[in-house]
Amino acid sequence: MSAISIRNLSKTYPVPFRRLRAFFHRPVKEPVEALRDVSFEVDTGEIFGLIGRNGAGKTTLTKIVATLVQPTGGAVTVHGHDSVVDDEHVRRLIGLSTAEERSFYWRLTSEQNLMFFARLHGLSDRTAKERIKDLFARLELEEVARRRFGELSTGNKQRLAVARALLSNPPVLLLDEPTRSLDPLAAARMREMIRSLAQQDPPVTILFTSHNLAEVETLCARVAIISRGRIRAIDTPKNLRGLTSGSEMVHITISNGEKISFTRQHNDDRLDERIRELQKDGVKIIDVETERATLLDVLERYEAADYTDGGGL
Repeated sequence: MSAISIRNLSKTYPVPFRRLRAFFHRPVKEPVEALRDVSFEVDTGEIFGLIGRNGAGKTTLTKIVATLVQPTGGAVTVHGHDSVVDDEHVRRLIGLSTAEERSFYWRLTSEQNLMFFARLHGLSDRTAKERIKDLFARLELEEVARRRFGELSTGNKQRLAVARALLSNPPVLLLDEPTRSLDPLAAARMREMIRSLAQQDPPVTILFTSHNLAEVETLCARVAIISRGRIRAIDTPKNLRGLTSGSEMVHITISNGEKISFTRQHNDDRLDERIRELQKDGVKIIDVETERATLLDVLERYEAADYTDGGGL
């Protein structure tokens, strides 16, 4: 059984006071279609990436899985439990960390905040204290344990949000930009922790959103590209890169330090021909580098296609 199953999911936000605005002849906007017929599954223990520009539907999708928003159509199940019919059970299975966190109590310390949320999870004080101590050590938060939340740096607030998501040892994690605002070393340690969670026994399933595409490519077994509320492609990062035009940039460094760069199609003869030409002219080649498509290239291609002809590469 898949850990997360999403079937034909749709979400439309109605226009507030639509009839009232029409009655008074005020401009009326169209309803916002945040998600349209979204379907995919996340396997148990998988780190599944979701990428797209701002407003593409990532946050709405995450909130529906977390039972914070109800869908207009379709269904989400978490380990077989429906997010609408059995929402209380689903919430017990999920740990949620969002990039824009507003639910902490600013006058309480980091430790007091986590103790409060641990009690909401039904943890005893003794278990909660042990769990909080372990998470503070794991996320390097010991120094801010007794500092008020409002005094924390943005990066420490982000790590505290991840700590809260892990409080109850949930089998499913929803991580919305978990390394946002972290310095490079802290971000690297966060990625390592995420990877270790998916490899532990039993493994944690992670639905992961990020604007750091290199990070997504490093962590995620599969990636979904979402644009204007629709899933455009789902595959491994390597296969997604292969969906581009099939070209690559070649950089040849010669003995005087000059770099010759050109674009070629994969597996054509242009590189061999250029090397033979240089050798014929007596030029010494120091290095040859190839630069293939990145996830950013793929995302940009889908965005461009979406706005010109309705989707597809």
